Amino acid sequence: MTQSLVRYSRVVEIVGDLLKVRVPARAGVEQASVAFDDLALVEDPGGLSSLARVIRIDRDLVTLQIFAGTKGFSNEASVRFLGHPMRVTYSANILGRVFRGDGLPFDSGPDLSQDPRIDIDGPSVNPARRLLASRMIRTDVPMIDVFNSLVESQKIPIFSVAGEPYNQLLARIGIQADADIVVFGGLGLIFDDYHFFLRRFEDAGVFARTVMFVNLASDPVVERLLVPDMALAVAEKFAVEEGKRVLVLLTDMTAYADAMKEVGIAMESVPSNRGYMGDLYSQLARRYEKAADYKDGGSLTILTVTTMPGDDVTHPVPDNTGYITEGQFYLHDGMLDPFGSLSRLKQHVIGKVTREDHGQIMNTMIRFYSEARDAEQKQAMAFELSEFDQRLLRFGRLFRERFMDIEVSLPLEGALDLCWRTLAECFEPESLLMKQTLIDKYFPALDEAAAAA
Repeated sequence: MTQSLVRYSRVVEIVGDLLKVRVPARAGVEQASVAFDDLALVEDPGGLSSLARVIRIDRDLVTLQIFAGTKGFSNEASVRFLGHPMRVTYSANILGRVFRGDGLPFDSGPDLSQDPRIDIDGPSVNPARRLLASRMIRTDVPMIDVFNSLVESQKIPIFSVAGEPYNQLLARIGIQADADIVVFGGLGLIFDDYHFFLRRFEDAGVFARTVMFVNLASDPVVERLLVPDMALAVAEKFAVEEGKRVLVLLTDMTAYADAMKEVGIAMESVPSNRGYMGDLYSQLARRYEKAADYKDGGSLTILTVTTMPGDDVTHPVPDNTGYITEGQFYLHDGMLDPFGSLSRLKQHVIGKVTREDHGQIMNTMIRFYSEARDAEQKQAMAFELSEFDQRLLRFGRLFRERFMDIEVSLPLEGALDLCWRTLAECFEPESLLMKQTLIDKYFPALDEAAAAA
């Protein structure tokens, strides 16, 4: 669709990053075809100009979000509608590149203006083209691979709080995951965090298969709302048309929700729970539901960070997210908590595409760690501890050191073997309550366990 030649200059109101303009029919002149989410060019007589996006149409009153903010724009500004929604560059050339929230390159790489562009925020893929999740994504993070396996086409957040190393964990997963392409979306990042991700991907040698869309904390809030849609549009294209296994990383979805709240307040929308808009659930779901394993194609897996203000899981953002996603990883005190974490799709791969002992070793390790926590409480309250309690206390220390620390990196089979060695160092075989065939096959001899210790 061609750009409208008609300029509309009846600016009614400017509030925050929003501009309202009347678009009446004009005799003898073709009226612009204005649609929700379409782009427009806003120009001020003072020389300022910026792209904007249509976010509300009320008869002839059109509300626009101005990408660069409204500072410097006056009621004398004019608007031209471009006749198409926001688009993002899509080609093989975008791999190894960094883009801003407005879709333009953020790095000093070659010009991409001649490359094809695709609309963002399109409809989700037809459910008939989706397959049941059945393939595991190995991350070499034991608390994920062993206890809450990440499955292709899964949508799952990392729940955490400010100050925790969730970005370090996200970067590690992006580097170590066995995915063909990683698409990263940064939402309201400080520059240090953006630089951290960029350097980690480059130093690990995976930047050539990575695409980054970054909105910094100093960038316009409007662009923050576009980053997930850009990242997911590109990821979906790679998965559907090129059969790639794509992993999308987004941080932080609470910043995204806060941006929606800020825009909603400027639009004078009626707020819901804690000031967030009533459509928070549907807006989050539209993005998360892009995750899919495609028939005759690849897969799209979504892993995000959702920070919980005050470590409050009932906060509207994590609360709504929990109803949409298929579990969560709970990160606190620098460790992944086995009790707060959950992967609802792990049963699709554990013992089916992984080793036969995976299911039983997972359950046994968690059972003993739960008992170790009870023994620690008994110790803290000065109760007398039995010899078995002492074994549990040792097991709890080893479990945290060898598995829960997010710096630990082990392939799945190595982690399973380490589980067996840890059990052998602390307990007798008859205490495990596992299938004897598995004990006979995998339980290390005492001298092997002692050597490992």
